Amino acid sequence: MPTPVLLWFRQDLRLADQPALVAACHAGPVIPVYVLDDETPGDHAMGGASRWWLHHSLAALDARLRDKGSRLILRRGRADAVLAELAEETGAACIHAIRHYEPWWLKAEERVAKSVELTLHDGNQLAPPGSITTGAGKPFKIYTPFWRALSHHMPPDAPLSRPRDIPAPSAWPKSETLASWDLLPTKPDWAKGFADWTPGEDGAHAALDAFRDHAARYEQTRNLPSEEGTSRLSPHLHFGELSPRQVWHRVADAGGSVRTFLGEVAWRDYAQNIIAQYPQVGRENTREQFDDMPWRTGRAAKDDLRAWQQGRTGYPIVDAGMRQLWTTGWMHNRVRMITASFLIKHLLIDWREGERWFWDCLVDADYGNNSVNWQWTAGSGVDSNMFSRIMAPLVQSEKFDAAAYIREWVPELADLSDEAIHDPDEAGCRPEDYPEKRIGHREARERALAAYAQTKR
Repeated sequence: MPTPVLLWFRQDLRLADQPALVAACHAGPVIPVYVLDDETPGDHAMGGASRWWLHHSLAALDARLRDKGSRLILRRGRADAVLAELAEETGAACIHAIRHYEPWWLKAEERVAKSVELTLHDGNQLAPPGSITTGAGKPFKIYTPFWRALSHHMPPDAPLSRPRDIPAPSAWPKSETLASWDLLPTKPDWAKGFADWTPGEDGAHAALDAFRDHAARYEQTRNLPSEEGTSRLSPHLHFGELSPRQVWHRVADAGGSVRTFLGEVAWRDYAQNIIAQYPQVGRENTREQFDDMPWRTGRAAKDDLRAWQQGRTGYPIVDAGMRQLWTTGWMHNRVRMITASFLIKHLLIDWREGERWFWDCLVDADYGNNSVNWQWTAGSGVDSNMFSRIMAPLVQSEKFDAAAYIREWVPELADLSDEAIHDPDEAGCRPEDYPEKRIGHREARERALAAYAQTKR
């Protein structure tokens, strides 16, 4: 038998448009492997909601592989050590994998390559990070010119077909069982509200097909929390059950405002470019000025943080979003901006507290998107909203017609009128079981601007 090769899966859990798989199939018998590595990512080890998704996505991937006469080998430990051990155990001459840009994966790839021949392939972006540059040949830091430049290279290449056959080795190495990893919550099972999701490649394509029918109206509906105007593809893209170019080629001809949606797909590429330039963007302010920000700490701030996490701030649109997040592992994009702005500017709590909470609660927790978006909201990012632009959650709630959304996620307010539900305190009809505002909007704004002024001295 020819020498086997290892196929290292990470956030690329698909068989279609999988360049590492295609290359591995041409190189020899393929041993697909997923390593659950909680050590290498450090404080960005996968959160609880993502682990729920991972369990189901790996099960779906293994089923697809078995349909091809293959299977998924599961090992747990530090990726470089596990892969080196597996290569020695199987006699594998090399490893094929899709290139990743999270700082921990870059370090892991470097370590793996010291012990086993590692061939990396691009496949998780519309264009490889660093390939879209300014006229001076430098990587972009600002999204708008990046998107403009990327557009000149679009459409991306056509997606690769799924291999007809995956050559199997003469003997399979031992595999751990998925159940032994305890990725699913049991005591208690807080993921019962995740039932609407279908992780895996089949679920990803079903979601893409469903969105295709609405893509032309994306601009008109994406900001309305009470409507299904967003694609809900983010967890499928994060786990690589879909590739960005599959999405592009499926919806690009939908007409209407689909280009706005394609710009959101491009934002994922932009975020990957940012983490390639600023690997610590999930931990450190990109603008040093914000290192001097007097974020609130102490008991009162901790109480406010807990109220925000639990959806008990007294601001209905904020509370609806936070409860949706906890229940479903996802939050509407417009509401993500509102809840993030509220934590940072109304409660004056460090954006990193929000980044950590989202990291644990989101099924689509993506290092690039999560970090860049939090820093965009805080004003601390290389391309960001100005801190002094303080989003008014009550105005946002009414402007984007969030009444039905609030009723769904804050049932205490379900009987209020469309006019009163956005601000029950102001309307004089706040139910007894719904909390009063943690802080008034005007007071919060003045406090935030005073704090920000201290960073300019």
